[in-house]
Amino acid sequence: MAPRLPFAARLLLAMAVEVGWEIFENTQFMIHAYRTQALAVGYSGDSILNSLSDTLMMCTGFFIASRLPWWLTMALAVALEAVAAAVIRDNLSLNILNFVHPVAAISRWQAGFHP
Repeated sequence: MAPRLPFAARLLLAMAVEVGWEIFENTQFMIHAYRTQALAVGYSGDSILNSLSDTLMMCTGFFIASRLPWWLTMALAVALEAVAAAVIRDNLSLNILNFVHPVAAISRWQAGFHP
């Protein structure tokens, strides 16, 4: 997005979106929404360290994506999502899906229950 802007300006815009999300993610509205999911019953919000780490990882991803072709960036994102799902049974895609339209089978799988 905004390819004509200097790299630093694009990074600052991306950081503004990320920091905005981190703030919104820790509002009572979002904390309550997460708590309705079975795996996040005791969730009380992210720690400051977690939010800072998320922002640092976003900056790292932004830098990597700025150097790679778009198709390789997308392939890397899909691969990272797949690895996270396989290793810890959680990733951004599953979180979004569970937030928008919970799927009982996915929730059971994430909790480690087998059919």
